[in-house]
Amino acid sequence: MRPRVIIIGAGFAGLNAAKALKNAPVDVLMLDKNNYHTFQPLLYQVATAGLEVGDIAMQVRHIFRKQANFRFRQATVTDVNWDTKEVIVRGGESLSFDYLIIAAGAIYNNFGVKGVYEHGFMLKSLTEAANLRSHMLKQFELASSHPELIETGLLNFVIVGAGPTGVEMAGALAELLDRVLPKDYPELDLNRAKIILLEMTDKVLLPYSKETQAYTQKVLENLNVDIRFKTTVAEVMPDAVKLKDGSSIPTQTLIWAAGVRAHPLVENLGLELDRGFRAKVNPDLSLPDKPYAFMVGDMAAAKDKLGELLPQVATVAIQQGKHVGKQIRRLQEGQRTKVFEYFDKGSMAIIGRNAGVAELSKNLGGFHLRGFLGWLGWLFIHLIYLPGHQNKANALLEWAYNYFTYDRHVRLITYMKTSEGETDLAKEHERQGVSA
Repeated sequence: MRPRVIIIGAGFAGLNAAKALKNAPVDVLMLDKNNYHTFQPLLYQVATAGLEVGDIAMQVRHIFRKQANFRFRQATVTDVNWDTKEVIVRGGESLSFDYLIIAAGAIYNNFGVKGVYEHGFMLKSLTEAANLRSHMLKQFELASSHPELIETGLLNFVIVGAGPTGVEMAGALAELLDRVLPKDYPELDLNRAKIILLEMTDKVLLPYSKETQAYTQKVLENLNVDIRFKTTVAEVMPDAVKLKDGSSIPTQTLIWAAGVRAHPLVENLGLELDRGFRAKVNPDLSLPDKPYAFMVGDMAAAKDKLGELLPQVATVAIQQGKHVGKQIRRLQEGQRTKVFEYFDKGSMAIIGRNAGVAELSKNLGGFHLRGFLGWLGWLFIHLIYLPGHQNKANALLEWAYNYFTYDRHVRLITYMKTSEGETDLAKEHERQGVSA
C-alpha cells in the first residue's frame, strides 16, 4: 500500500499542500467539516451585500477533480492518537496515516472579553457572513416599521479592531449606507445610522506605513465612520457594548475583528503552544519529535529569519502549504527536509470605491500604492487567487455592476444554519424580542 497523507482542513494551507502532492506516490485524504473551500478575504463582501455566498466558495471535490491521488471526506476531527498514528473524527472513527498535515485554521480571539462569542458577529465562515448580512438588513426593516427603536441603538453598527478586516468592513458598510440603502428605505433618515470603529491602539492598519494609515483614516472619516482610538471593550451585551472606561455604546450589532487564535483542535493534541495557542514547530514546519507530522497556517508558531512570529494571513498559509507538500515528497525520496523561508510580498486592503492601499515588500521594490491604483491592484490580486473560473467571472460581474450602478443586488434576508444545526433565525428572534 502507498503511504497515506491526511490533511486536516480545506483552507489555504490545506489546499496548497494537497496540490503540491499531485502525482506524488502517496494517497491524499483531506478532512474538513465543510465540503467547500472558503475564500475568507472576501467574507466581508458577502456580509455587506457585495457578493453572493457561492461567489467565494468552491466545492473541494471539484477543485481536485483532476488529481487522481486525492480523496475528500466531510468530517470533524476531534483528536489525534500519536501512538497509533490515527486521526479521530466525531463519532469515534479512527483513520490511520503515515504523514499528517494539520491546517485547521483559526477562530476569532475574544481575548477574554465576556459576551463576544455569545452576542457578537464574526467573519470566519460563510454562515457567519450571510447571517451578519441578514441581521443588518433586518435592523433596517425593524427601523422602517418601528423608527422609535433607532434611539435605542438599532442602527448603531460597532466594529472592533481597525486591522484590514475591520477597515474593509467599515468602508464597505459605509458605502452600503450611503449609496444603496437610501433607495430601499426612503422613509428612513439614514443619517441616524452610525458606524463606529473601535481600536485599542492609536492607529488604523497598524502594520502599515504612517502615510498609509493617515490616508486610510481620512477615507474612513470621509465615509462618516466614527473611529475611536485607544478604546478597549470590557463586555459585549445583547443591546450594548461596555467599554473599559465605564461608558457603553447601545448596539445590537457588534462585529468582532480584533484578531484570531489557532483552532481549538490544537489544544487537544498534547503539543507545546505559544500565547496565541499556536503550536511550536521546527524550522521545516514539522512538529517536535514528530518528523511525519506538520503544522501549517494559522495554527503554526512559525518564525521568520529574524526570529519573529509570522502573521496569521493567507499568504503565509499558502506558502507553508506548498512547502510541507514538497517536504513529504522529499521524505518519500529519502532526502532531508528543508527549512521553510517565507517570501513576503507585502500587504493590501481596500477601503472604499477607488480607495485601496497596497504596500509591496522590499523584496518586490517596496512600492506603496494608495487610491485608485491600490484599489485596482487589490481587485486584480483577489481575482487571481479566488478559486474557480466561474467564481472569478461572477465576482468580476458583481463588482462591475456595483461600480457602475452604485448598487448591490444581494440584499436578501436569509438565515443559514449554524454548524450545530440551529438556524440563526431563532437567535435573531430572541435578540429582537419577537416570537418565531
